[in-house]
Amino acid sequence: MKKNADRKQMFLEARAPEASRQQVAALPFRRAPELEILLVSSLESKRWIVPKGWPMKGRTLFAAAAQEAFEEAGVKGVICEEPVGAFVYDKRKRNGAVWRCEVDVFALEVQRQSAKWPEKAQRSLRWCDWREAAEIVDDAGLGEVIRAFAASPLKAPPAV
Repeated sequence: MKKNADRKQMFLEARAPEASRQQVAALPFRRAPELEILLVSSLESKRWIVPKGWPMKGRTLFAAAAQEAFEEAGVKGVICEEPVGAFVYDKRKRNGAVWRCEVDVFALEVQRQSAKWPEKAQRSLRWCDWREAAEIVDDAGLGEVIRAFAASPLKAPPAV
């Protein structure tokens, strides 16, 4: 019975319209003395990304991005309430389905990093000069967001 349900779900996902699914991401940064970006490894392929996830019920998009930054990288700080950019990517599911996702990216100026966080054992972290970060992230669109952010006036984000 479960196999039939799984097949039906795969069929429905494969036939789903090209509508994008929304995700949110944090762009953790610090000035040390030049702009550095914190990257995290993805769970399965271990490629370099920024903390991202799905919107959360009862939270604003920027608050959900800040929560993802804590869960995936253990960082907290001041987050911008408006996205600094967006990118689109194809999320490949284990069942073979591909979901088009549009990701709003919110800058988070890191003020502290916890010694413990939920996904510490599952991910690697890497602070990089913004140029290196833009080159090594897995998604070209994310690299463009990083470049645009680096070129913008770096102001402290408003307090949340």
